[in-house]
Amino acid sequence: MNKKVQLQDLGNKDYKATWEYQEELFKGIVDLKIQNRKDETSAPSPNYFLFVEHPHVYTLGKSGDLSNLLLSEKQLEAKGATFYKINRGGDITYHGPGQIVGYPILDLENFFTDIHKYLRLLEEAIILTLAEYGLNSTRSEGETGVWLGVGTPFARKICAMGVRASRWVTMHGFALNVNADLGYFDNIIPCGIRGKAVTSLNVELGVEKLDEQEVKAKILRHFAQLFECSIIRQ
Repeated sequence: MNKKVQLQDLGNKDYKATWEYQEELFKGIVDLKIQNRKDETSAPSPNYFLFVEHPHVYTLGKSGDLSNLLLSEKQLEAKGATFYKINRGGDITYHGPGQIVGYPILDLENFFTDIHKYLRLLEEAIILTLAEYGLNSTRSEGETGVWLGVGTPFARKICAMGVRASRWVTMHGFALNVNADLGYFDNIIPCGIRGKAVTSLNVELGVEKLDEQEVKAKILRHFAQLFECSIIRQ
């Protein structure tokens, strides 16, 4: 059982290139597990945590509805945005500058074999991080992610989540709006949920810009505590 997680901060990186890199790491873990079973050995499988910021992009999960994208191909191009249908759960979301995206690529057999628990702990890492900024965030029943103002007319989503898992190996993850341009969310029905707003940490705190490296450090600290793992910086 390997509870070390290798951290890689990819900086600003194209969505497709990052997706392909995720797939490469994901496949490496899955292939090792298959080989271990064939050889009846137990070579430790690695775990990764990728931080990244993407150029403007919209992604649609495998169960998503394309009608939740409100732009034509030409309009996407005019906004400098790209679009991909991908293999995570969930509907449509936006990634862009000012957003912290985290992709844990974990072998859950190193931790626990429970996808529901995995998602709840990811949410909890964000909830605890936001609490350090004085925000009382929570879950919204039946809607994965982290929200503010749940149960009020002002419910708003601050962190979207969508994952894929196979043979207990995870990929994709979360997107926390920190200094995000919320105007880009007007071009979609975020996560296919009508009538609820999207927000960003800087908006909630009434500041122009937050230190994203500071936010990342807080997320990692809570992630390490919740998953009882050690973060290895590369």
